[in-house]
Amino acid sequence: MGEKNQTSVVEFIFRGLSQDPNTQFLLFFVFLAIYLLTVLGNLLMVVLIHTDSRLHTPMYFFLRNLSFADLCFSTTIVPQVLVHFLVKRKTISFVGCSTQIAVLLLAGCTECALLAVMSYDRYVAVCKPLHYSTIMTRGVCVQLAVGSWASGAFVSLVDTTFTLHLPYRGNNIINHFFCEPPALLKLASTDTYTTEMAIFAMGVVILLAPVSLILISYWNIISTVVQMQSAEGRLKVFSTCGSHLIVVILFYGSAIFAYMRPNTKKMNKGGKVVSVFYSVITSMLNPFIYSLRNKDVKKAFRKVLKR
Repeated sequence: MGEKNQTSVVEFIFRGLSQDPNTQFLLFFVFLAIYLLTVLGNLLMVVLIHTDSRLHTPMYFFLRNLSFADLCFSTTIVPQVLVHFLVKRKTISFVGCSTQIAVLLLAGCTECALLAVMSYDRYVAVCKPLHYSTIMTRGVCVQLAVGSWASGAFVSLVDTTFTLHLPYRGNNIINHFFCEPPALLKLASTDTYTTEMAIFAMGVVILLAPVSLILISYWNIISTVVQMQSAEGRLKVFSTCGSHLIVVILFYGSAIFAYMRPNTKKMNKGGKVVSVFYSVITSMLNPFIYSLRNKDVKKAFRKVLKR
């Protein structure tokens, strides 16, 4: 045990970022712009939904939770990346890395659950409009939101525990720009099969299961829309559901690629690009995808500007 403590890793060094000063300088401003847009967009959505009574509906209640999860998700990663663009020694303590993994998984997995819940909300609204108010009551919405955060916390606890339980000795260079289980497993000084299976199982729970629910919901929505007589009604449904479907494709597609494939000892450039996409880009795009395609949000924004 004493030998383990002497050789255990106490900090990690990131080598996933470009080492060229000019490139780092450019990337700093790119990531800074992305982060500012992420914070501005998601905070604006939270404020608008809170202040405008017309947005006090189940769909916007879940959207507010999604915006908060996006804020946590991006803030866990981007500020540290910005600092590392400005310093030569890009390190993070073992405790800091552990915290980043836990919060990252909590926010990310909660978002997975929320997207599935939002698809169910759209299914009820389109397929059972006369019963919508009795099915999607405030109590049910709160329970679904709490359940989403609880499932995110559970998956985060399992994945973080299994990942950090592995011994890390000697090699502490992460070929990535933030701490996440797939990147850390490559540094473990023992066989990672059990941990990989645990992460895969949690991926089935929080990625594939919600995707299945989303596909079922949208299959029923499309079947209902096709039978509608009114072209205006079909357009309204596709406009409302289209925003959610775009977010689902962007987020789930990249997250499944990162967490539902066999682990290799090398992190290639494609894997890092995918990580940037689901961890940074989607958090920025979500509020703009919803707001730009939504008349109610636009009206609420204009109302705030007039004050």
